[in-house]
Amino acid sequence: MFIAMNRFRVNPERTHEFETIWLERETHLQDLPGFVEFQMLRGPQEEDHVLYASHTVWRTRQHFEDWTHSEAFRAAHANAGQSRREGLYLGPPKFEGFEVIQTIGTDDQAV
Repeated sequence: MFIAMNRFRVNPERTHEFETIWLERETHLQDLPGFVEFQMLRGPQEEDHVLYASHTVWRTRQHFEDWTHSEAFRAAHANAGQSRREGLYLGPPKFEGFEVIQTIGTDDQAV
């Protein structure tokens, strides 16, 4: 398994706008080979930003990399830079990729 995460520092006055963008966008993920699940996480609020993280689980790193070179990826990210220029984000997102070395869960949650 491979987990791809992006951390976003969002202007505290524009969190509703950020969440609306994510909740209403077409992800193009469900039909992709190797896609398992996606979560958008809201984290702590600091003085100058609210931390968010996207969390996408893939069967393999190769499935994730294939997605980043796909038309679905380009479509899902077509307007990402536009919001950054408008002051929604405090800097670019920070990507982090992780190879899963252990998974513990109940039988109905284990992947």
